[in-house]
Amino acid sequence: MADPGVLRAAAASAAVGCTLAGVVAVTVAVAAGPGPGLAGYVSEAGVTDGAYAGAYRIGVFALAAALLLLAAALSPALRAAAGLLVAGAAGTALSGAVTCSTGCPLPPFEAATVADLVHGGASIGATAAVVFAMLAVFLQPAAGRALRRVAGVGAALALPLSGAVGLAMLLVGRGGLVGVLERLLLAVAAGWGLATAAVLGLRR
Repeated sequence: MADPGVLRAAAASAAVGCTLAGVVAVTVAVAAGPGPGLAGYVSEAGVTDGAYAGAYRIGVFALAAALLLLAAALSPALRAAAGLLVAGAAGTALSGAVTCSTGCPLPPFEAATVADLVHGGASIGATAAVVFAMLAVFLQPAAGRALRRVAGVGAALALPLSGAVGLAMLLVGRGGLVGVLERLLLAVAAGWGLATAAVLGLRR
C-alpha cells in the first residue's frame, strides 16, 4: 500500500502544475481576447462566442482540478480547509460549465439571465470558499509554521480585497475599479494555492 505522505506530495505537485496551466490559459484568454480589458470581468473571456472561450474554460477547469488536488494534499488535521477547497473546486467547475452572456451582467445595475446568476454565484462562492480555506489553515496549529505563514499572508491580502470587490459591485457596478480589484483577488487566491502546494510538495 502506498505511503499516504507520498500520495499527498504527489497531489501537491500535480496541483502546482494544474495551477500554473490554469493561470496561463485564463491569462492568455483575458489578455488576447476582444473583451473590455480591465473595465470588464475576467469571466467575459469565457462568453460562448468569444475567440478564446475554449482556452478560458480549459483554464478554469484546470484550476478546479488544482483545488481538488490541493485538498487531497492536505493532512487529515486540515479537514475543514480540505472541505472548503472541494467546495471551491465545485464552484469553479460550475462557473466554467455555465457561461455568462456578453458583459456578464449582474444586479443591481444590470439585468441578468439565469445563466448569468448561476455563473456569478458559482464564481463568488468558489472565491469565498478559497478565502475561508486560507483562514482555516491559518487557524489550525497542526498545519505547521510554513503553511500557516503562507495562509496568513494570503488571508491578510484576500479579506480586504474581497470586501472591496463586494462593495464595489454593489455601489459602483461593472467597470475599471471592480475589474482591477477582481484581478488582484484572483491573483492572491492563485498565488496562495501555488505557494501552499509547493510547501506541501517540498515537505516530502
